[in-house]
Amino acid sequence: MDDGDRSALPLPQAGGGRGVGPRFRLDRPTERARDLRNDPTAAEELLWSKLRKSQLAGLKFSRQMPIAGHFADFACRKAKLVVELDGSQHIEMTVADAEGTRRIEAEGYRVLRFWNNDLTSNMEGVLQAILTAASPSMERGPTPQPPPARGRGSN
Repeated sequence: MDDGDRSALPLPQAGGGRGVGPRFRLDRPTERARDLRNDPTAAEELLWSKLRKSQLAGLKFSRQMPIAGHFADFACRKAKLVVELDGSQHIEMTVADAEGTRRIEAEGYRVLRFWNNDLTSNMEGVLQAILTAASPSMERGPTPQPPPARGRGSN
């Protein structure tokens, strides 16, 4: 399968409707994402075996998530982190990959790219890099709220 055509389909704007009714959108990339999930590369299968079911420090990853006109190999929404795996076909796609990274980062995500052979030769290093990249986002947590204003009758 050629991964170069993953961003070929137009994606809906954020907030597109779901289900049926006047807001239902026929251009949602659900079917394409499902096809990509059902036909993973060997490297995607290997990394997914380590990321699925929140195995990595409780981080919940999704596969082939549409972001900014691109299907991210793996994405953690809470940490705003995308993990991309690049095989030999990506040697010739550096310009397209850089553009995809720029668009994803414009949506507020951090993008990590690994070569497929990194997984087989240094899986622990790859997982540690993912944890390190996710940590700053996870540590921030929710923005603290200011204390309530003092109302009448307070001293």
